[in-house]
Amino acid sequence: MEFFCYHRDRPGSGKLRSELLEDHWSYMDRYAQQMIARGPTFADDGDTPTGSVHIVDLPDPAAARAFAFDEPNYQAGAYRDVLLRRWRNELGRTMWDFPGGRTGDDRYLVLGLGAGPATDVALPPARDELIAYGPLLSDDAAQWLGTAALVRAPDADTARAVLDPHRYAAVEVHAWEFGGRR
Repeated sequence: MEFFCYHRDRPGSGKLRSELLEDHWSYMDRYAQQMIARGPTFADDGDTPTGSVHIVDLPDPAAARAFAFDEPNYQAGAYRDVLLRRWRNELGRTMWDFPGGRTGDDRYLVLGLGAGPATDVALPPARDELIAYGPLLSDDAAQWLGTAALVRAPDADTARAVLDPHRYAAVEVHAWEFGGRR
């Protein structure tokens, strides 16, 4: 089962996150084989972390909750909240398999939070720019709750256009970069 996890930073937690960086990476190393995508999100300045995305293949919702809530930054209070949802990997690959590589243009997390019937379930036309894409689902995968995409784009507006904003309660766009040890 695939899960989308987005830890959103508590304001002013940058120093704490820096102190826990090795603990975070060591924790994530334990999930390297199950990782589909990972990486930090940033404020508009491009330097201030605002969260951490992990898309991971785990046995069940209980394992996903343990993954999300045992994470060292979460345990230390660096995050203000966690979005954890079942997810379906519509591209069938990891971020490391993205043909566009790590360079060229910016990267974004685009979150469409659902309201009503499922939308954007088919891959969008700009599929060559998709790093990861799939629906956010309930724990039993029976209910559509939104869509999450990692996108390479020249700007946030182009990234946002991957989802139809009129079909969601809200669409969020966050600067994102490939994660992992540097």
